[in-house]
Amino acid sequence: MGTLVSTLRLRHIAAVSALITVLAGCGGQESGGEQGGQGQPQAAAVGYVTVGSERLELTDTLPGRVSAYRIAEIRPQVNGIILERFFEEGAAVKEGDKLYQIDPTLYKANVESAKAQLAVAKANAYAANLTAKRYKELSKKSAISDQEVDDSEANAKQADAQVKAAEAALRTAEVNLSYTEIRAPISGIIGRSTITEGALVSAQQATQLTVIRQLKPVYVDIKRPAASLIRMKNPDLSRDVTVELDDGTPFAETGKLQFSDVSVDEGTGSVNVRVLFDNADGTLLPGMFVRAQVPSALIEEAILAPQAAVVRQATGETVVYLVTEDNTAVVHNVKVTRAIGDKWLVQSGLSNGDRIIVSGLQAVQSAQRMGPPGAPVAVNPEEATR
Repeated sequence: MGTLVSTLRLRHIAAVSALITVLAGCGGQESGGEQGGQGQPQAAAVGYVTVGSERLELTDTLPGRVSAYRIAEIRPQVNGIILERFFEEGAAVKEGDKLYQIDPTLYKANVESAKAQLAVAKANAYAANLTAKRYKELSKKSAISDQEVDDSEANAKQADAQVKAAEAALRTAEVNLSYTEIRAPISGIIGRSTITEGALVSAQQATQLTVIRQLKPVYVDIKRPAASLIRMKNPDLSRDVTVELDDGTPFAETGKLQFSDVSVDEGTGSVNVRVLFDNADGTLLPGMFVRAQVPSALIEEAILAPQAAVVRQATGETVVYLVTEDNTAVVHNVKVTRAIGDKWLVQSGLSNGDRIIVSGLQAVQSAQRMGPPGAPVAVNPEEATR
Protein backbone atom coordinates (compact mmCIF):
# COMPACT_ATOMS: atom_id res chain seq x y z
CA MET A 1 0.00 0.00 0.00
CA GLY A 2 2.80 2.40 0.90
CA THR A 3 4.56 1.61 -2.31
CA LEU A 4 1.46 2.52 -4.36
CA VAL A 5 1.08 5.90 -2.66
CA SER A 6 4.73 6.78 -3.31
CA THR A 7 4.36 5.93 -6.94
CA LEU A 8 1.29 8.18 -7.32
CA ARG A 9 3.11 11.07 -5.65
CA LEU A 10 6.06 10.82 -8.02
CA ARG A 11 3.76 10.84 -11.06
CA HIS A 12 1.92 13.93 -9.75
CA ILE A 13 5.16 15.84 -9.15
CA ALA A 14 6.40 14.98 -12.66
CA ALA A 15 3.17 16.24 -14.24
CA VAL A 16 3.34 19.53 -12.34
CA SER A 17 6.99 19.99 -13.33
CA ALA A 18 6.19 19.43 -16.98
CA LEU A 19 3.37 21.98 -16.84
CA ILE A 20 5.66 24.57 -15.25
CA THR A 21 8.24 23.96 -17.97
CA VAL A 22 5.66 24.49 -20.74
CA LEU A 23 4.37 27.70 -19.17
CA ALA A 24 7.90 28.99 -18.72
CA GLY A 25 8.60 28.30 -22.39
CA CYS A 26 5.52 30.21 -23.50
CA GLY A 27 6.44 33.15 -21.30
CA GLY A 28 9.95 33.20 -22.72
CA GLN A 29 8.62 33.26 -26.30
CA GLU A 30 6.32 36.19 -25.51
CA SER A 31 9.14 38.10 -23.85
CA GLY A 32 11.42 37.38 -26.75
CA GLY A 33 8.77 38.64 -29.17
CA GLU A 34 8.55 41.96 -27.31
CA GLN A 35 12.32 42.34 -27.32
CA GLY A 36 12.40 41.59 -31.01
CA GLY A 37 9.90 44.40 -31.64
CA GLN A 38 11.99 46.82 -29.62
CA GLY A 39 15.14 45.89 -31.61
CA GLN A 40 13.70 47.50 -34.80
CA PRO A 41 13.41 51.30 -34.09
CA GLN A 42 10.91 53.35 -36.09
CA ALA A 43 12.22 55.55 -38.97
CA ALA A 44 12.73 59.20 -37.99
CA ALA A 45 10.37 61.69 -39.63
CA VAL A 46 12.41 64.41 -41.35
CA GLY A 47 11.88 67.26 -43.78
CA TYR A 48 14.31 67.84 -46.62
CA VAL A 49 14.99 70.23 -49.48
CA THR A 50 16.61 69.45 -52.81
CA VAL A 51 19.49 71.78 -53.57
CA GLY A 52 20.23 73.16 -57.01
CA SER A 53 22.65 75.64 -58.54
CA GLU A 54 21.64 79.19 -59.39
CA ARG A 55 23.18 82.41 -60.72
CA LEU A 56 24.21 84.47 -57.71
CA GLU A 57 25.54 88.01 -57.42
CA LEU A 58 27.58 88.63 -54.29
CA THR A 59 27.73 91.98 -52.54
CA ASP A 60 30.11 93.51 -50.01
CA THR A 61 28.96 95.69 -47.13
CA LEU A 62 31.19 98.75 -47.06
CA PRO A 63 31.10 102.03 -45.13
CA GLY A 64 30.46 105.22 -47.05
CA ARG A 65 29.95 108.97 -46.66
CA VAL A 66 27.40 111.15 -48.39
CA SER A 67 28.72 114.16 -50.30
CA ALA A 68 26.91 116.89 -52.21
CA TYR A 69 26.57 116.57 -55.97
CA ARG A 70 27.79 120.14 -56.38
CA ILE A 71 29.15 122.67 -53.86
CA ALA A 72 29.42 126.42 -54.44
CA GLU A 73 31.24 128.61 -51.93
CA ILE A 74 29.88 132.12 -52.37
CA ARG A 75 32.50 134.89 -52.32
CA PRO A 76 32.29 138.51 -53.52
CA GLN A 77 34.00 139.47 -56.76
CA VAL A 78 34.08 143.20 -56.00
CA ASN A 79 34.70 145.30 -52.90
CA GLY A 80 31.92 147.06 -51.05
CA ILE A 81 29.38 147.23 -48.26
CA ILE A 82 26.63 144.61 -48.05
CA LEU A 83 23.34 146.47 -48.27
CA GLU A 84 20.88 143.57 -48.14
CA ARG A 85 20.56 139.79 -47.88
CA PHE A 86 17.79 138.16 -49.92
CA PHE A 87 17.69 134.51 -48.79
CA GLU A 88 16.60 132.53 -45.76
CA GLU A 89 19.31 130.37 -44.25
CA GLY A 90 18.71 126.65 -44.85
CA ALA A 91 16.22 127.29 -47.64
CA ALA A 92 16.28 126.03 -51.20
CA VAL A 93 17.55 128.46 -53.83
CA LYS A 94 17.58 128.27 -57.60
CA GLU A 95 20.39 129.11 -59.96
CA GLY A 96 20.35 132.85 -60.62
CA ASP A 97 18.53 133.81 -57.40
CA LYS A 98 19.80 137.06 -55.87
CA LEU A 99 21.60 136.41 -52.57
CA TYR A 100 23.29 139.69 -51.57
CA GLN A 101 23.40 143.30 -52.75
CA ILE A 102 26.69 145.19 -52.53
CA ASP A 103 26.52 149.00 -52.63
CA PRO A 104 26.54 149.74 -56.40
CA THR A 105 27.06 153.52 -56.25
CA LEU A 106 30.74 153.53 -57.14
CA TYR A 107 30.30 150.92 -59.84
CA LYS A 108 27.44 152.80 -61.48
CA ALA A 109 29.69 155.86 -61.61
CA ASN A 110 32.43 153.78 -63.19
CA VAL A 111 30.01 152.68 -65.89
CA GLU A 112 29.04 156.27 -66.64
CA SER A 113 32.70 157.29 -66.77
CA ALA A 114 33.49 154.44 -69.15
CA LYS A 115 30.63 155.46 -71.40
CA ALA A 116 31.99 159.02 -71.54
CA GLN A 117 35.49 157.80 -72.34
CA LEU A 118 34.06 155.67 -75.12
CA ALA A 119 32.26 158.68 -76.56
CA VAL A 120 35.50 160.70 -76.55
CA ALA A 121 37.37 157.85 -78.21
CA LYS A 122 34.74 157.55 -80.91
CA ALA A 123 34.89 161.30 -81.59
CA ASN A 124 38.66 161.22 -81.85
CA ALA A 125 38.48 158.24 -84.16
CA TYR A 126 35.96 160.02 -86.37
CA ALA A 127 38.22 163.07 -86.70
CA ALA A 128 41.34 161.00 -87.30
CA ASN A 129 39.69 158.92 -90.00
CA LEU A 130 38.29 162.03 -91.68
CA THR A 131 41.75 163.66 -91.70
CA ALA A 132 43.33 160.53 -93.16
CA LYS A 133 40.74 160.48 -95.93
CA ARG A 134 41.37 164.12 -96.83
CA TYR A 135 45.13 163.67 -96.83
CA LYS A 136 44.80 160.77 -99.16
CA GLU A 137 42.87 162.90 -101.65
CA LEU A 138 45.42 165.71 -101.40
CA SER A 139 48.28 163.31 -101.99
CA LYS A 140 46.85 162.51 -105.39
CA LYS A 141 47.36 166.19 -106.31
CA SER A 142 50.82 166.16 -104.71
CA ALA A 143 49.63 168.88 -102.35
CA ILE A 144 51.13 167.16 -99.31
CA SER A 145 53.99 164.79 -98.70
CA ASP A 146 53.67 161.04 -98.45
CA GLN A 147 54.91 161.24 -94.86
CA GLU A 148 51.96 163.35 -93.84
CA VAL A 149 49.61 160.87 -95.46
CA ASP A 150 51.21 157.97 -93.60
CA ASP A 151 51.01 159.84 -90.30
CA SER A 152 47.33 160.58 -90.78
CA GLU A 153 46.52 156.94 -91.50
CA ALA A 154 48.48 155.82 -88.42
CA ASN A 155 46.61 158.35 -86.27
CA ALA A 156 43.31 157.00 -87.58
CA LYS A 157 44.21 153.41 -86.72
CA GLN A 158 45.37 154.48 -83.27
CA ALA A 159 42.09 156.26 -82.70
CA ASP A 160 40.16 153.15 -83.76
CA ALA A 161 42.16 151.08 -81.25
CA GLN A 162 41.34 153.57 -78.51
CA VAL A 163 37.66 153.08 -79.29
CA LYS A 164 38.03 149.32 -78.78
CA ALA A 165 39.90 149.90 -75.52
CA ALA A 166 37.15 152.22 -74.32
CA GLU A 167 34.51 149.63 -75.25
CA ALA A 168 36.39 147.00 -73.25
CA ALA A 169 36.65 149.36 -70.29
CA LEU A 170 32.90 149.91 -70.46
CA ARG A 171 32.22 146.16 -70.49
CA THR A 172 34.53 145.73 -67.48
CA ALA A 173 32.70 148.47 -65.61
CA GLU A 174 29.34 146.89 -66.45
CA VAL A 175 30.54 143.45 -65.31
CA ASN A 176 31.80 144.89 -62.02
CA LEU A 177 28.45 146.59 -61.56
CA SER A 178 26.69 143.25 -62.14
CA TYR A 179 28.95 141.67 -59.49
CA THR A 180 27.37 143.94 -56.88
CA GLU A 181 24.37 141.60 -57.18
CA ILE A 182 25.66 138.30 -55.80
CA ARG A 183 23.57 135.51 -57.34
CA ALA A 184 23.36 131.74 -56.82
CA PRO A 185 25.59 129.90 -59.33
CA ILE A 186 23.78 126.58 -58.72
CA SER A 187 20.48 125.32 -57.35
CA GLY A 188 20.49 123.68 -53.93
CA ILE A 189 20.22 124.24 -50.21
CA ILE A 190 21.93 127.37 -48.93
CA GLY A 191 23.70 127.37 -45.58
CA ARG A 192 24.11 130.05 -42.96
CA SER A 193 25.39 133.49 -43.83
CA THR A 194 28.75 134.43 -42.33
CA ILE A 195 28.13 138.18 -42.72
CA THR A 196 25.28 140.61 -42.13
CA GLU A 197 24.10 143.81 -43.74
CA GLY A 198 26.63 146.59 -43.29
CA ALA A 199 29.67 144.32 -43.50
CA LEU A 200 32.56 145.29 -45.76
CA VAL A 201 33.55 142.54 -48.15
CA SER A 202 36.50 142.24 -50.50
CA ALA A 203 36.92 140.63 -53.88
CA GLN A 204 38.11 137.01 -53.68
CA GLN A 205 38.30 137.08 -49.89
CA ALA A 206 39.27 133.86 -48.10
CA THR A 207 36.07 133.62 -46.04
CA GLN A 208 33.01 132.59 -48.00
CA LEU A 209 29.77 134.49 -47.47
CA THR A 210 27.75 131.25 -47.53
CA VAL A 211 27.72 127.81 -49.19
CA ILE A 212 25.18 126.21 -51.53
CA ARG A 213 25.01 122.41 -51.77
CA GLN A 214 23.08 120.54 -54.40
CA LEU A 215 21.47 117.54 -52.68
CA LYS A 216 19.34 116.14 -55.49
CA PRO A 217 21.18 114.03 -56.53
CA VAL A 218 23.98 113.21 -54.08
CA TYR A 219 27.09 111.07 -54.10
CA VAL A 220 28.03 108.30 -51.69
CA ASP A 221 31.80 107.87 -51.54
CA ILE A 222 32.97 104.37 -50.63
CA LYS A 223 36.40 102.86 -50.04
CA ARG A 224 36.79 99.29 -51.22
CA PRO A 225 39.78 96.92 -51.43
CA ALA A 226 41.80 97.29 -54.61
CA ALA A 227 41.76 93.50 -55.05
CA SER A 228 38.04 93.63 -55.85
CA LEU A 229 38.43 95.99 -58.81
CA ILE A 230 39.11 93.20 -61.30
CA ARG A 231 35.88 91.42 -60.33
CA MET A 232 33.97 94.70 -60.62
CA LYS A 233 34.95 95.01 -64.28
CA ASN A 234 32.75 92.02 -65.16
CA PRO A 235 30.27 93.50 -67.68
CA ASP A 236 27.50 91.22 -66.39
CA LEU A 237 27.89 92.52 -62.84
CA SER A 238 25.10 94.83 -61.71
CA ARG A 239 25.94 98.46 -61.05
CA ASP A 240 23.08 98.90 -58.58
CA VAL A 241 23.98 99.81 -55.00
CA THR A 242 21.73 99.98 -51.95
CA VAL A 243 22.52 101.63 -48.62
CA GLU A 244 21.41 101.55 -45.01
CA LEU A 245 21.39 104.62 -42.81
CA ASP A 246 23.48 104.79 -39.65
CA ASP A 247 20.55 103.52 -37.55
CA GLY A 248 20.09 100.48 -39.80
CA THR A 249 17.11 101.85 -41.73
CA PRO A 250 17.22 100.80 -45.41
CA PHE A 251 17.22 103.71 -47.85
CA ALA A 252 14.44 103.20 -50.38
CA GLU A 253 16.35 104.28 -53.49
CA THR A 254 18.90 102.32 -55.51
CA GLY A 255 22.09 104.08 -56.57
CA LYS A 256 24.32 103.60 -59.60
CA LEU A 257 28.07 103.10 -59.58
CA GLN A 258 29.68 106.08 -61.30
CA PHE A 259 33.44 105.59 -61.27
CA SER A 260 36.47 104.36 -59.36
CA ASP A 261 39.64 106.32 -58.71
CA VAL A 262 42.55 105.55 -60.99
CA SER A 263 44.98 105.19 -58.09
CA VAL A 264 45.20 103.05 -54.96
CA ASP A 265 45.72 104.56 -51.52
CA GLU A 266 49.17 103.34 -50.49
CA GLY A 267 48.30 103.48 -46.80
CA THR A 268 45.05 101.50 -46.89
CA GLY A 269 45.26 99.59 -50.17
CA SER A 270 41.79 100.81 -51.04
CA VAL A 271 40.19 102.65 -53.93
CA ASN A 272 37.53 105.34 -53.78
CA VAL A 273 34.27 104.39 -55.48
CA ARG A 274 31.48 106.91 -56.09
CA VAL A 275 27.77 106.04 -56.24
CA LEU A 276 25.03 108.41 -57.43
CA PHE A 277 21.60 108.55 -55.72
CA ASP A 278 18.65 110.69 -56.86
CA ASN A 279 17.83 111.48 -53.20
CA ALA A 280 14.37 112.64 -54.25
CA ASP A 281 13.13 113.13 -50.68
CA GLY A 282 16.36 114.71 -49.44
CA THR A 283 17.03 112.03 -46.81
CA LEU A 284 20.74 111.76 -47.54
CA LEU A 285 22.72 114.74 -46.27
CA PRO A 286 26.40 115.59 -46.81
CA GLY A 287 28.64 113.98 -44.21
CA MET A 288 26.10 111.28 -43.29
CA PHE A 289 27.51 107.79 -42.62
CA VAL A 290 25.89 104.88 -44.51
CA ARG A 291 26.52 101.18 -45.13
CA ALA A 292 26.50 100.29 -48.80
CA GLN A 293 25.79 96.93 -50.42
CA VAL A 294 28.15 96.97 -53.41
CA PRO A 295 28.19 94.20 -56.08
CA SER A 296 31.47 92.33 -55.78
CA ALA A 297 31.32 89.06 -57.76
CA LEU A 298 29.12 86.91 -59.96
CA ILE A 299 28.85 83.13 -59.47
CA GLU A 300 27.18 81.34 -62.38
CA GLU A 301 26.45 78.05 -60.53
CA ALA A 302 26.16 78.77 -56.84
CA ILE A 303 24.68 76.27 -54.38
CA LEU A 304 22.91 77.59 -51.30
CA ALA A 305 22.02 75.49 -48.27
CA PRO A 306 19.49 76.57 -45.63
CA GLN A 307 21.25 77.51 -42.41
CA ALA A 308 18.93 75.14 -40.54
CA ALA A 309 20.47 72.23 -42.46
CA VAL A 310 24.11 73.00 -41.67
CA VAL A 311 25.54 71.66 -38.40
CA ARG A 312 28.86 72.78 -36.97
CA GLN A 313 30.48 69.96 -35.04
CA ALA A 314 32.75 70.20 -32.01
CA THR A 315 35.74 69.60 -34.26
CA GLY A 316 34.92 72.75 -36.19
CA GLU A 317 33.78 70.89 -39.30
CA THR A 318 30.47 71.74 -40.94
CA VAL A 319 28.21 68.89 -42.03
CA VAL A 320 24.78 68.26 -43.45
CA TYR A 321 22.60 65.16 -43.33
CA LEU A 322 21.81 63.76 -46.77
CA VAL A 323 18.77 61.63 -47.55
CA THR A 324 19.92 58.69 -49.68
CA GLU A 325 17.93 56.79 -52.30
CA ASP A 326 17.07 54.05 -49.78
CA ASN A 327 15.69 56.67 -47.33
CA THR A 328 18.51 56.70 -44.86
CA ALA A 329 20.29 59.73 -43.43
CA VAL A 330 24.07 59.97 -43.72
CA VAL A 331 26.47 62.64 -42.49
CA HIS A 332 28.22 64.59 -45.24
CA ASN A 333 30.99 67.18 -44.88
CA VAL A 334 30.51 70.54 -46.59
CA LYS A 335 32.46 73.79 -46.77
CA VAL A 336 30.54 77.05 -46.52
CA THR A 337 31.90 80.55 -47.08
CA ARG A 338 29.35 83.24 -46.26
CA ALA A 339 25.75 83.80 -45.26
CA ILE A 340 23.29 84.88 -47.94
CA GLY A 341 20.11 85.81 -46.12
CA ASP A 342 18.98 82.68 -44.23
CA LYS A 343 21.24 80.38 -46.28
CA TRP A 344 24.90 79.47 -46.53
CA LEU A 345 26.89 79.71 -49.74
CA VAL A 346 28.38 76.23 -50.20
CA GLN A 347 31.89 76.17 -51.61
CA SER A 348 32.19 72.37 -51.80
CA GLY A 349 30.47 69.19 -50.68
CA LEU A 350 27.05 69.45 -52.37
CA SER A 351 25.81 68.84 -55.90
CA ASN A 352 22.64 69.49 -57.85
CA GLY A 353 19.85 67.18 -56.71
CA ASP A 354 21.24 66.40 -53.24
CA ARG A 355 18.51 66.09 -50.61
CA ILE A 356 19.50 67.66 -47.30
CA ILE A 357 17.55 67.42 -44.06
CA VAL A 358 16.26 70.73 -42.69
CA SER A 359 13.90 69.49 -39.95
CA GLY A 360 13.95 66.48 -37.64
CA LEU A 361 17.72 66.63 -37.20
CA GLN A 362 17.50 65.97 -33.45
CA ALA A 363 15.74 62.67 -34.03
CA VAL A 364 18.37 61.64 -36.56
CA GLN A 365 21.21 62.60 -34.24
CA SER A 366 19.63 60.70 -31.33
CA ALA A 367 19.27 57.59 -33.48
CA GLN A 368 22.89 57.94 -34.55
CA ARG A 369 24.09 57.95 -30.96
CA MET A 370 22.18 54.71 -30.30
CA GLY A 371 23.79 52.87 -33.22
CA PRO A 372 27.32 52.23 -34.46
CA PRO A 373 29.37 55.36 -35.27
CA GLY A 374 28.82 56.56 -38.83
CA ALA A 375 26.00 54.09 -39.50
CA PRO A 376 23.10 55.38 -41.65
CA VAL A 377 19.80 56.11 -39.93
CA ALA A 378 16.47 55.09 -41.41
CA VAL A 379 14.26 58.11 -42.06
CA ASN A 380 10.78 58.87 -43.29
CA PRO A 381 11.51 61.87 -45.54
CA GLU A 382 9.01 64.51 -46.60
CA GLU A 383 9.88 67.47 -48.82
CA ALA A 384 9.85 70.68 -46.83
CA THR A 385 8.52 74.01 -48.03
CA ARG A 386 11.35 76.45 -48.71
